[in-house]
Amino acid sequence: MSSQVFEMPRQGLNPRQAETVERLLAAGLEELRAVGHEALTVRTVAQRAGVSPATAYTYLASKNHLFAELFWRHLTSAQLARTTAGTAVQRLQATMRALTARIVEEPELAAAVTPALLGADPDVARLRLRIGAEFLSRFESALAEPDRPADPGVLEVLVLTFSGALLQAGMGLMTYDEIAERLVAAVEVIMRGNR
Repeated sequence: MSSQVFEMPRQGLNPRQAETVERLLAAGLEELRAVGHEALTVRTVAQRAGVSPATAYTYLASKNHLFAELFWRHLTSAQLARTTAGTAVQRLQATMRALTARIVEEPELAAAVTPALLGADPDVARLRLRIGAEFLSRFESALAEPDRPADPGVLEVLVLTFSGALLQAGMGLMTYDEIAERLVAAVEVIMRGNR
């Protein structure tokens, strides 16, 4: 049932179900902050939320599903300012900084989501696509000019670059703060012939 619940619009849940989902997600974030992603289990999240493990598994297919859902919500919950001033390079650089700053706000979640998104769970796969689409939308908004749409090839390279940087940070090869400045430099290289 987990995919069915999260696929449905929130208004498709009855009030009790919606409240249970919200309690589980809030408890999941609290538990993640308290014990880290390796020690967290859906059972400990259920206990913190005050529901049975069976109820938790009704809404969460796995802890990876929980991490992907929390990351998706974190990424989209705050309206990151969409920069409209400056050149396309400046707008893209500002977008890269804003996205990485948002991710850095929840370091435990950032650490948890990288391995979670690599999983084959169908609920995670669905959220992985939504997360990628959010990145694409933000880059497209930053790159587009009033008289010219964003180049699809450049957009693809930007998404691949950003995703690769997140993976590098998730593997501990650099910090999330470091990837922000590396991404700013990468945008300069990617956009050299597209000004």
